[in-house]
Amino acid sequence: MSKSDKNNQPKKMDEVVYEPDSSGDELASGNYQDKIKKIREELHNCQKEKQEYLDGWQRAKADFINFRKRSEEEKKDTVRYATQNFILEILPTLDSFEHAFRNKEHWESAPAEWRQGVESIYSQLRDVLTRHGVREINPIDEPFDPKLHHSVDVVPVTEDKDNGKIVEVLQKGYALNDKIIRCPNVRVGKKE
Repeated sequence: MSKSDKNNQPKKMDEVVYEPDSSGDELASGNYQDKIKKIREELHNCQKEKQEYLDGWQRAKADFINFRKRSEEEKKDTVRYATQNFILEILPTLDSFEHAFRNKEHWESAPAEWRQGVESIYSQLRDVLTRHGVREINPIDEPFDPKLHHSVDVVPVTEDKDNGKIVEVLQKGYALNDKIIRCPNVRVGKKE
């Protein structure tokens, strides 16, 4: 085996010798300590950065979940109240039916079959509105509440129990689900 062949062969484990870099002996100069310190700082910075990313991701995820919940609620509210304007346009028709029913003299003079047909139409219309979350507000004998009722007149009453109470409903109010869409027009009793 020639000398050049000997140099090209791989070295055995016991032949590997530590060769210091060009700056000299690293152990003696403290370069290992500096490198370890630098690596630890980099590791600490990486862990800190990782935690910041994790915290940001968790906040973004929570914000997205909250946004989705708000969007679903808004969608439900939109669907729930989308028909409000349409219902408000139909309510005068209900008022007209009720006005016709109150005029007893003319109502009873109409043929019975015709009255039954009109009452049936009125009942069907009310049933449709009820199925869509509309409920009637007819506060007769209830205490007057300006947040819920619209007073159009004050009527003198003789008994204390009627003072401040609604004695007549001129026009019924209506609520759509839990929201009042039309306050009832009422007359309120006042003891003199």
